[in-house]
Amino acid sequence: MPSPPTVSSADHRERGTASVELIAVVPFLLLAVLVAAQIALAGQALWSASVAARAGARAALVGGDADAAARRALPPSLRSGAEVESSGEISVRVPVPRLLPQLPRLLVGARSSLEASDG
Repeated sequence: MPSPPTVSSADHRERGTASVELIAVVPFLLLAVLVAAQIALAGQALWSASVAARAGARAALVGGDADAAARRALPPSLRSGAEVESSGEISVRVPVPRLLPQLPRLLVGARSSLEASDG
């Protein structure tokens, strides 16, 4: 009759390796998720600034208040820090929302202008 298999000391030491490796990798995974989320917020802020600049340019073209139109086109969370300039073309700059307050303040912006067509 064959003897039952025994667990060698090397196999026993290998058991906890996967747990240690997982614990070592988790902070890097969390950092990657945080960076990806912050980049997504920056992209959303840039897109919102672009939409607002276009709305301001449309309002200016028809003789409306370009500044008010641009601010209305922004999401409420971006309106308070928005900078809107209307000198020929509409320029909108908004702060990027920060996931961590320690991150530096960053502004993204867009410009737009429309001209009446002759047709």
